[in-house]
Amino acid sequence: MAVPQPALTDPLEQLELSVVLPCLDEAETITACVNKALQTLKENGILGEVIVADNGSTDESHGLARTAGAKVVIIGVRGYGAAVKAGVSAARGKYVVMADADDSYDFSHIPRFLDELRKGSDLVVGNRFKGGIASDAMPPLHRYLGNPVLSLVGRLLFKSPCGDFHCGMRGFTREGFEKLQLRTTGMEFASEMIVKASFAGLTITEVPTTLSPDGRSRRSHLRTWRDGWRHLRFLFLYCPRWLFLYPGLLLMILGLGAGALLLPSARTIGQITFDVHTLLYAAMCVLLGFQAVTFAIFTKVFAITEGLLPPDERLNRLFKYINLEVGLAVGALLVVAGTGLTFHQLDFWSSRHFGPLNPSEVLRAVIPAVLSITLGVQVIFNSFFLSVLGLSRV
Repeated sequence: MAVPQPALTDPLEQLELSVVLPCLDEAETITACVNKALQTLKENGILGEVIVADNGSTDESHGLARTAGAKVVIIGVRGYGAAVKAGVSAARGKYVVMADADDSYDFSHIPRFLDELRKGSDLVVGNRFKGGIASDAMPPLHRYLGNPVLSLVGRLLFKSPCGDFHCGMRGFTREGFEKLQLRTTGMEFASEMIVKASFAGLTITEVPTTLSPDGRSRRSHLRTWRDGWRHLRFLFLYCPRWLFLYPGLLLMILGLGAGALLLPSARTIGQITFDVHTLLYAAMCVLLGFQAVTFAIFTKVFAITEGLLPPDERLNRLFKYINLEVGLAVGALLVVAGTGLTFHQLDFWSSRHFGPLNPSEVLRAVIPAVLSITLGVQVIFNSFFLSVLGLSRV
């Protein structure tokens, strides 16, 4: 039997809590979830509501949800994130607790999340590893590799306190949620919420919760390798310094260091001699490193422009001194320097009547010349592209 939604004494009175259940073909479990959520609200005297955000169910999920006493929101856009955002938009509560509609989470734990929100937390994330994961509730690959590794990466990159980045049961304030301006519509939504909350300096806490085997007979919407890769890719793209900047700087340092050692002459270490062949690879490292560093800057600027990352004052200060004109000047100097070295070698070759030359001797001038010209052209093109990316800041 359906548990009725609580009645408001004042039609304008704000509910304290909205329980949002994203739903896609959950006819087998949606009634149980709605009933459990409503029963928890009633037993704990919480003035709240249950909202089922349905984004494309082809079964009777939304009809069953209404019958059970939930408010149903139909969304035309597919995706976990899209469903949650639409559900929150329709919510009347000051606080929101979201959970999957597959009957795998314990809705009697809702007060745990609400208590932390009442104490001042902006985001409360469940931790299934602390609360307990029942047998067969989570595939071993997810339990022992996927979730721990992705959560560890998230904590390292973003200094987040969350030990379970992908727990589907979490609570947050409406005000805090609106500040985050979440953009993703798929499974990355769960990670984006924590990452942006960390960037925004919101108060994040954890509470233990449990995970039970879901109550559906169909296969889960989650795809292990596809969704795992999407989460990992998302985390690194949100932190371009680890994906591009630091590896790029390391490559450039190694390349320049090796180049400085080998430019005067070959070097012998033990029985191994490093000559112009190694010098060529050193130049390659400098080029690849420079590209990675510029990609880090492009990614950061694009993410800020699109609202995926908050503004970075350090980047703004940098752009006061490094702009299109400076980039063009530096690029032109590098091209001129490389061209000068090239003509110098042509003059040397002509003095030998364009005959055979010592490859080791010639390449020590040709490789730096080619590197300088290539870097110069890249600096010029990248400066134009970065200027285009930054047009919205002008």
